[in-house]
Amino acid sequence: MLNVHKLKQEICEIGDRLYKKGFAAANDGNISYRISEREVLCTPTMISKGFMKPDDLCMVDMDGKQIAGHRKRTSEIMLHLAIMKERPEVKSVVHCHPPHATAFAVAREPIPQCILPEVEVFLGDVPITKYCTPGDKAFADTILPFVHKSNVIILANHGTVSFGETVEKAYWWTEILDAYCRILMLARGLGRINYFTEPEARDLLNLKQKWGFEDPRIEAKNCDICANDIFRESWKQTGVEQVAFQPPSFRTVKPNNNGTPAPAAGPSSNGSDDLEALVQAVTDRVMAALNGR
Repeated sequence: MLNVHKLKQEICEIGDRLYKKGFAAANDGNISYRISEREVLCTPTMISKGFMKPDDLCMVDMDGKQIAGHRKRTSEIMLHLAIMKERPEVKSVVHCHPPHATAFAVAREPIPQCILPEVEVFLGDVPITKYCTPGDKAFADTILPFVHKSNVIILANHGTVSFGETVEKAYWWTEILDAYCRILMLARGLGRINYFTEPEARDLLNLKQKWGFEDPRIEAKNCDICANDIFRESWKQTGVEQVAFQPPSFRTVKPNNNGTPAPAAGPSSNGSDDLEALVQAVTDRVMAALNGR
């Protein structure tokens, strides 16, 4: 049988981590854990996640109706319940506002892939939802197109939500994502991003599959594994656009003279190789025109 008091203590411990990491300022964020088919523990509204006590937690049913607790349940519980209904194996959901990942949420910049091995294995492609006012069912429904293909989702102009079999695992995905987003910003400030080659990226996908982690890219047809292709069709609805990070492309391009497809150029850093090629082509044309005078 579940030890409900121990689960409450774990939720408070994760809340303390969120607060100390700067992922949940003031009374931001919320955490939940499903203890039965119809009962879900959750954090209350208007309380700092760093100062919660087990007795502060609430209990709701799967429709969001509060059934226990002297404090009012979080106003964003419908988001948690939507995930649990779609993914019955999910027991815990963590929502917060980690600053580096939330910067990508505000910019609506897709998280680039094929840069860090740990991120490739544990996260994969991370989707960004369309924006909706937090709190109601419409807001909760924004995660539905993505919830079966990822364990962490960026909420446009809002924050992140991650989920797993335990409270700690649900939290892990958010911590990994925010650390990665910080590294991306620091590396870009140094001037460039180096991406994996296609064989290197495929090796990591094979390793991921061997370890039992799912990744939509493994089953996808005609997928450019480093180009954020899995969720690309949603970008028009969500306002997502690649601006700060231009990934490498391994797609095939125009055919060779013998009619077979020629591979695209290898990985580049934020399009710098393409820019250099363009500058060189213009220079060659100018020089040819001058020599012809």
